[in-house]
Amino acid sequence: MKKECIECGELFTGRSDAKFCSPHCRSNHNNRQNRDFNNFMRNINNILRKNRRILADLNPNGKARIHRDKLMEQGFKFSYFTNEYVTKSGRVYRFCYDQGYIETEDNYYTLVVRQEYVE
Repeated sequence: MKKECIECGELFTGRSDAKFCSPHCRSNHNNRQNRDFNNFMRNINNILRKNRRILADLNPNGKARIHRDKLMEQGFKFSYFTNEYVTKSGRVYRFCYDQGYIETEDNYYTLVVRQEYVE
């Protein structure tokens, strides 16, 4: 039984549930459908990687104290982070992958590296 490829429109024979004439057409179809979503995710991941890189550069020894202005000069975006860790006392650490920070006082932040026990 001949079917029409939903990507290129060519007639082909194959399994009864096949929709595409070739792996190339299947890949093109899926890439086109996910293009907008992939661009959105790519942009978010670029911001997260940049945030992580900034934190790592400013925290070479595993713990540092830095002013908010220094982070902002580097292009750090505070609204983008991968996860939060709340301590028993209720303090919130925010992480960009393995690099984290917590606001202390007077616009200063303590930078830390994620520990194994933090989930």
